[in-house]
Amino acid sequence: MLTGFRAANVLSFRGEFELSLLAPDGGDRAARTVNGLRISPVAAIFGANASGKTNVLDAMRWMRHAVLDSVADWARLKGVPRRPFVLDREAMNEASLFEVDVLIGEDRYVYGFEASDERVETEWLHVFPQGSRRRQVWFDRDADRDGDEYRFPSDRLKGAKKPVVEYTRPNALFLTAAGSLQMKQLMPLHDWFKDNLWLVGPGDDPYQRDVYTHSKLLNPEFRNRVEGLITVADLGVTGVEVEDRGEEMPEVSLLHHGKDGPVPFDFLHQESFGTLAWFALLGPLLKALDDGAVLLVDELDSSLHPVLVAEVVRLFEDPVANPLGAQLVFTGHDATLLSKAHVERPLNREQVWITEKRKTGESELYPLTSVGVRADESLERGYLRGRYGGVPRIGLGGMAVEVEQRAAEADT
Repeated sequence: MLTGFRAANVLSFRGEFELSLLAPDGGDRAARTVNGLRISPVAAIFGANASGKTNVLDAMRWMRHAVLDSVADWARLKGVPRRPFVLDREAMNEASLFEVDVLIGEDRYVYGFEASDERVETEWLHVFPQGSRRRQVWFDRDADRDGDEYRFPSDRLKGAKKPVVEYTRPNALFLTAAGSLQMKQLMPLHDWFKDNLWLVGPGDDPYQRDVYTHSKLLNPEFRNRVEGLITVADLGVTGVEVEDRGEEMPEVSLLHHGKDGPVPFDFLHQESFGTLAWFALLGPLLKALDDGAVLLVDELDSSLHPVLVAEVVRLFEDPVANPLGAQLVFTGHDATLLSKAHVERPLNREQVWITEKRKTGESELYPLTSVGVRADESLERGYLRGRYGGVPRIGLGGMAVEVEQRAAEADT
């Protein structure tokens, strides 16, 4: 399970930011206690357009790419294909930071690195085995350390380390090389990146986004689960029709209730965008639940009704439906998730994070609890009124005034 992620000097974030899924005692009713830590299954990021919400997810996704591909993909490059903060020249010359804090089985791993345009500057792995509070430093890398870039101070990392060190280029990660060479103790962490941080977003072509869901529908059990979730969503769909085309993707039609029986709709031309968005989400969602993985969804509320979005959140919060502790980290604008308009408010205040864009162009991420929110106040009203930040700074009727003023200038 993911307990935290921090990064700095990446995309719209100049300084360091941290997203924590650790829940305080007495808060977050859906939190689960694992090895003495209370961990939330859901984190929601709200904020104005262009405030940096998506960049939080993109930073997490970039770290995943770095761990999985820095040996193979970066071999063709002279340096590191990072994306630092570009509105400050000094930031271009400073390293970018990435770190995750995760629970894998009984062990807690804190792994991170700093990278410049030319190379990996530092890299580290600290492990708290079997719920222990005592930290073990498994490896520590510093490119500026004379004659001893790699250190293994606790001697807890067993196996041949020299071949991995020799295989690691200056612009590649030690963890990537360890995964390539199947270093036994580091495989659980390497595989965690492989199985987690799947990003689903509205920027993807919806027809490409549903490829995974399409590909799995030939499995009768998976098809049955998809059929159940798409029919319960009250989209007018009564079933799923699948035609096996051999090596090609199966032909899929959603069946709609007709006067004379079920009617198949052409998937590309007759289905609504909302139906396509829901269908595309189901494959990654079910995989996350099956694997106990972390799913990233950008703009979860895009083309989906607030009631449906609330049910997705509740699905991850339900210990019976989500027995393996899968987690959902998403961005959105749907303020009803903060209100009691639903039968039960889907999000606790401890699960909500806000992004804000400063005048310097830098993004800032902070928890809703940091702005003094009372337990009994209306989070929806407070958010929409701008009390917590994260909303556009537009005066009432501001756009109409701007249009009128521009029109008047054009007439003169």
